[in-house]
Amino acid sequence: MFSLKSRRAAFAAVLLAGTALGGLGAALHPAAAESQAAAAPIAAPSVPALPGFGDLVTRVRPAVVTITSTERVQAEQASSPFPPGSEQDQTFRRFFGGRPEGHEGQGRPAKALGSGFIVDAEGHVVTNNHVVDGATKVVVTLDDGRELDARVVGRDPRTDIAVLQVDAGAKLPFLSLGDSDKARPGDWVIAMGNPFGLGGTVTAGIVSARGRDIGAGPYDDFLQVDAPINRGNSGGPLFSTDGSVVGVNTAIFSPSGGSVGIGFAIPSNLVKQVVAELEEHGHLERGYLGVMSQKLNPEMATALKLPRATGALVADVEPNGPAAKAGLKPGDVVTAVDGKAVDDPRALARQVAALRPGTKAEVTVLRDGAEQKLSMTTAALPDKVADAGVPGEQEGGGKLGLALAPISPAARESLGLGDDVTGAVIAAVRPNSPASEAGLKPGDVLQSVGNRPVTTPEQAVQAIRAQGSREKKGQQAVALRVLRDGRSLFVAVPAQG
Repeated sequence: MFSLKSRRAAFAAVLLAGTALGGLGAALHPAAAESQAAAAPIAAPSVPALPGFGDLVTRVRPAVVTITSTERVQAEQASSPFPPGSEQDQTFRRFFGGRPEGHEGQGRPAKALGSGFIVDAEGHVVTNNHVVDGATKVVVTLDDGRELDARVVGRDPRTDIAVLQVDAGAKLPFLSLGDSDKARPGDWVIAMGNPFGLGGTVTAGIVSARGRDIGAGPYDDFLQVDAPINRGNSGGPLFSTDGSVVGVNTAIFSPSGGSVGIGFAIPSNLVKQVVAELEEHGHLERGYLGVMSQKLNPEMATALKLPRATGALVADVEPNGPAAKAGLKPGDVVTAVDGKAVDDPRALARQVAALRPGTKAEVTVLRDGAEQKLSMTTAALPDKVADAGVPGEQEGGGKLGLALAPISPAARESLGLGDDVTGAVIAAVRPNSPASEAGLKPGDVLQSVGNRPVTTPEQAVQAIRAQGSREKKGQQAVALRVLRDGRSLFVAVPAQG
């Protein structure tokens, strides 16, 4: 902190600098005036006007809304490290959700701001599920400033979409959901919403990429955009230049909490399906196949004798589920559903979910390198099922480096294995071995080598040697199916020839 004396010195220095500059300016003034008198006006060159978005924004703005949701937060969220009742303690409790002294047992109302847009004249509003999840009251503020109580028609946490309805006493302006499949990387897009409570904010950018998986759920298929999106933009519309909505702004990637030019929007074609179901039923009825699938990598494709690393590798099949009844087996690779190509597990999850329960469909699979077509009938997706879960992708290496042991009663108890679990326990993994680099761990239960089930360590060793001997030199890889924490997955481990 400056002293009074230093402040006065600094002020004097500023005065002196001003005086000196003033003197210099006075000395140069006549020459400057003379130069100005002789100079001709500068004529700016004619430049074509850049296209703007003013007309589009004027047209769509009346259908974009601000959403305020209120919920009651219960219980203390963090223990204060400061003395009770101190100023630091009170500040900590205000910012981190703890109860103020003398208010134990009481909840406090908390408000969250988001965005949304009207999709029909009757007042249905689309927003993100996380904007209204847990809310005891939801208020929609229209562009003209009217505040209307909203009713939650339905929510879908898996796609993070919610539909509300308001009664304005008259028809409302609304927006059309466009075709997100036509949105190409490089196309202009405009985002509107309520960032940081600044309602009616417009930002522009381009589509940066399509089909982004950000780990939000099994149906991730986001549009990535560089139009600035911030807190409060959630649920707001993303427009194409024709004024149709091509996405719902949902998430950002940001180390700072603010926009860094990486935002994500739910494609409008997915939004159409979900909104229609929510308006009709209040919830989604998704098809269910009953498989655990994982992504293929080149090593796994080699191990399974596949021509390319595309499709969804079936790691496990639920007993008595639709897939089991259709004849699907672990090791099958699903390549199409009703003739529509399946490139990866998420494509499989989306395609099956789009089929209503009880729908018959044809599933194309590769089994032992040969194509087969199986007929299945979808079931209803159970509430607690993780939608054709996708275990993490595993990488492969060279020699295996495994030590196997039988499943003893002690191992069965310590690993929590049911009586019906068979195979060989991986007792040890050699450090820096291909098995270690592929992600195999002690405690994994080896259940099959390729499509060949194994019940003992001896069978496993024989199966590994048999598969390895059939591979061409330089392309040797062994596909191992293991059980880990109750979930099955395949791991590709290339072996030395």
